[in-house]
Amino acid sequence: MVAIEFCSPEGKGLTMPLGTSASLDHTFATLRQFARRRRVAERCELCSQELAREHPHLVEVATRQIVCACDACATLFDAMARGGKYRRASRRTQLLADFHMTDGEWDSLMIPINMAFFFRSSVESRVVALYPSPAGAVESLLPLEAWNAIVGRNAILEQMRSDIEALLVNRVGPSREYYIAPMDECYRLVGLIRANWKGLSGGNEVWVEIGQFFTALKLRADVVTGEAHA
Repeated sequence: MVAIEFCSPEGKGLTMPLGTSASLDHTFATLRQFARRRRVAERCELCSQELAREHPHLVEVATRQIVCACDACATLFDAMARGGKYRRASRRTQLLADFHMTDGEWDSLMIPINMAFFFRSSVESRVVALYPSPAGAVESLLPLEAWNAIVGRNAILEQMRSDIEALLVNRVGPSREYYIAPMDECYRLVGLIRANWKGLSGGNEVWVEIGQFFTALKLRADVVTGEAHA
C-alpha cells in the first residue's frame, strides 16, 4: 500500500494510506481541512480593521485596559491624547542603569513579591503600584512617603508619562533591574505569568518565560545613565 506523509499546521507528521478511490478522497478532504485552518486575525478594537502581528496599543485611561489598534486609530487617538478616553502606549523602553533603591526602600513599598510596576494615573491623581500574580495584576497600597523618597533619589521618575508607561522593577533572585517601560509590556508580563503559572511555586516553565521576557526587554532598551541624579 502506498502512503502519503504531510505535516499538520501544528507541525505533527501525519501519514495517509493510498490504495482506493475512497481513501484518496479522504486524504485530500483532510488536506483541504488543514488548508482552511488559518490563524484567527486580530482586529482593531475601534474600527475592526485586520491587524498585523505587530501593532500599536492604546491604554483606556479610566479602566487601565489595553486596546489593540490599527496605525490609523493609534495615530488619531494619540493626537487626541490630552483629556481623551485613550492614550497610545509609550514606545520607549529605558534601562535605568544607575537607579538607586536599597532593600530597605523596597521593603517600605510593601510589595509582597520582588516584581512590580508603578505608574502615575491621571484619573486618580496618584501613583498606582501593581504586581503580577497567577490571577492577573494585583494592586498594592502604595505608601506615599516611601515612593516620594525613592523619587527624590531618582529624578528620572519625574519624566514618566502618566498612564502610558511605568517603572518596572525586577528584583527576583539576584536581579536588580529597573526600567521605564510601556504599559502594554507591563501587562504582557502579567499575562505570560498568568498563562504559565502552575502549582504553588509557578513551575519551571513560568520562570523560563519571565527570564526570556526580561532578556528581550533589556536587548531593546536604551540604557540611561546620569539622569537618575538630575
